[in-house]
Amino acid sequence: MTTTAGYSRTQISLHWLVAALILFQLIFGEEIGSAFDAMLDSGVASYDLAAVTHIAAGVGVLLFALWRLALRFTRGVPVAPAGESLVQGLLANATHAILYVMMIVVPVVGLYAWFGGSEDAGDLHSWAKPAFIILVGLHVLGALYHQFVLKDGLLRRMMRAGG
Repeated sequence: MTTTAGYSRTQISLHWLVAALILFQLIFGEEIGSAFDAMLDSGVASYDLAAVTHIAAGVGVLLFALWRLALRFTRGVPVAPAGESLVQGLLANATHAILYVMMIVVPVVGLYAWFGGSEDAGDLHSWAKPAFIILVGLHVLGALYHQFVLKDGLLRRMMRAGG
């Protein structure tokens, strides 16, 4: 993968946009559960505000995550902070990789559940919530650890474009 001196404005904007959409989904996503259950019972989908908003936000996560991934491979990412241990690097890379997989797979499974009427896919989609909470928590804790314990300025890279 290509490395660069810093993230671009687009990469930073997409990071925070996807973060906001995921946070929105984690907080307000439960509303679609009752609409999904009603759809499974009646065979008729309800496109109320909660359902439409959840679906639109999920599609947003999917599309913006794909865009982020494309930029990651074409533009590159900054090198790891100086002094990062092998374990820290492995944890960071694993967390990022799993987050990217989830940002793509979870919306696809959710769309299949809703438009395909699959209860199994709906269950899998809802089971992703605790995993997302754990991964986002690890990501945030890692950033805060770099900022306040290591004081290596890592967080600044996701605030201000560079390179």
